[in-house]
Amino acid sequence: MTVPMQKLTTIIMAGGKGERLFPLTRDKAKPVITFGGIYRIIDFTLSNCLNSGIRRIYVLTQYGSFSMDQHLRQAWDVMHPDLGEFIYSMPPQQIMVSRWYRGTADSIYQNLTLLQQERPQQVLILSGDHVYKLDYREMMEFHLSRDADLTVAAVMVPRIEGSSFGILKVNGAGEVENFLEKPADPPGLPDNPDFSLVSMGVYIFKAEVLVAEVIKDAKKKASRHDFGGDIIPQMVGRKRVFAFNFQDPAAGTPRYWRDIGMLDAYFKAHQDLMGTRPVFELFDPDWPIRSRPQLYPPSKYICTGSHVTVEDSLIASGCVIAGTVEGSVLSPGVKVGTGATVCEAILWDGVEVGAGAHIRRAIIEEGVRVPPGFAIGLDPARDAKLFHVTENGVVVVPNNAIMEE
Repeated sequence: MTVPMQKLTTIIMAGGKGERLFPLTRDKAKPVITFGGIYRIIDFTLSNCLNSGIRRIYVLTQYGSFSMDQHLRQAWDVMHPDLGEFIYSMPPQQIMVSRWYRGTADSIYQNLTLLQQERPQQVLILSGDHVYKLDYREMMEFHLSRDADLTVAAVMVPRIEGSSFGILKVNGAGEVENFLEKPADPPGLPDNPDFSLVSMGVYIFKAEVLVAEVIKDAKKKASRHDFGGDIIPQMVGRKRVFAFNFQDPAAGTPRYWRDIGMLDAYFKAHQDLMGTRPVFELFDPDWPIRSRPQLYPPSKYICTGSHVTVEDSLIASGCVIAGTVEGSVLSPGVKVGTGATVCEAILWDGVEVGAGAHIRRAIIEEGVRVPPGFAIGLDPARDAKLFHVTENGVVVVPNNAIMEE
């Protein structure tokens, strides 16, 4: 089947405040926080678009919109307007109504003028804060072959974990029979009852159906104006709603998708990048992930009398390492002093770890200077007095942290 992507309008929702990622989102939008050393989270969604042949993209912003505008300008100024290509950042226009976005569905409702101008046949709606690789042409082919009004991308998770997500109950043909928000007893799949289908926050709508549904929803005072909480449930049973199972077609196993909207999930997703056979592969020439090119010299390792060890880590350009780094992700310009140890940590741009310091199971924001001999992640009681510590014991050090030498 020839997939008519030119008849498609693509909208990325990237205005969320990301409160569960605080303090990392204290002064920036969630989709532009650092991930994997050199990327921002939204780079994965945008790279999926480019790799799928999509070059006309609207990014809906709201909270911390300058951080998003800045990143799009610096990293994604690759489109050719004379060829009809673009990535436009769209804060709330307040044309139809005078308010901020009240939810994901309301953000589309407030931008219906875009659809009036574009007159697409289909609308692809994406979230800017998930990590995965998906060729949207596969999903579009599935959507068109079933003459669906709405197709929801979904991934299988063990049923016992399903209570943390929005779950799609489907029949044997993949048609959605119900949508359940964080159910205590998630329904299993018809042919695999030990697994449930989790909504990935990726949708393809027939354009006229989307317009009608968000207009109807906007009139409801009791609505949360959310796709998962309101639009999908009100369409099930009335419209043709299908789930696109995001799985390996040969093995029948779920492909990689992570919602990293919580600090522990963000930390764990970085561990998925490690090892000789990582769960999520960044070194994939067939599916490149692009981000902002940065002008740094090569990283270097300096042995000044003590051993320098780097094991199972991702090291960006411009790093200077004179200590030990294990199971960690270092962003550009990080310095690790003589005798210092960094273990299972995520260090953002320009972090300096002083000589003899010890870092373990921590996320450290850009520009932080850890004094010589200072310890983070070794004394839970002390860490809790100084920093935010997650439920799983990960220490989060913001860029305004004060540490005494």
